[in-house]
Amino acid sequence: MTRRLFVLACATVMEEMIPLMSEGMEYEVLDFGLHIRPEQLRQTLQRRIDALEQPYDAVILGYGLCSHAVIGIRARHSPLVIPRVDDCIAIFLGSRAAHRAQHAREPGTYYLTKGWIEVGDTPFAEYERMVQQYGRERADRLIRIILAHYTRLALINTGQYELEKYREYARRTAEQFGLRYEEIPGSTALIRKMLYGPWDPDEFVVVPPGGTVCYEDFYPSGPEKERDLAPKPTGCEA
Repeated sequence: MTRRLFVLACATVMEEMIPLMSEGMEYEVLDFGLHIRPEQLRQTLQRRIDALEQPYDAVILGYGLCSHAVIGIRARHSPLVIPRVDDCIAIFLGSRAAHRAQHAREPGTYYLTKGWIEVGDTPFAEYERMVQQYGRERADRLIRIILAHYTRLALINTGQYELEKYREYARRTAEQFGLRYEEIPGSTALIRKMLYGPWDPDEFVVVPPGGTVCYEDFYPSGPEKERDLAPKPTGCEA
């Protein structure tokens, strides 16, 4: 029996999901810019979940923890399924473990995908806006501050689209800002599991109807070392 699923995701993640969706699968694309306003993203997700007029076998959120934006979201009439990752980089790489491996290898990495390049919501696109607003000299100082801890620009190749023109942009951008360019393999493995299961508890947070997304759902054994300095969010009810 085919499960009735509804997918909510931002444009960059949805772009990777749509080619893998079965015919008739329902979805909604949310504004990518909501990422920079976590509280607004939380409110928008909750509003769209509440607006669903009928129960689904699951509502899938194409987000990770995303600056705690999903914490406190309530499942109404349908279970919520969320990948157990910090952000969408892990979704594009195929797992939280793959993201951690990349971070351990080279923590000073700025990641790009086709979707991020097209949306234009990156420091590199912001640089051109800063030039227009402040002039090139001040824009150069600001971008050096923004990119101070970055050494590598990595283009993630999930294998779902032709990358040539995006490679050209990424290489040119890396050279312009003094970063080493590298193309790294992505994976659709986690996206396929999001859409078709299995929703293994090691990889997914599954919140039953009436439940609330908790920080502990993502870190059940407590925050990891790199999270220890961050304030622990509230809003989860037992």
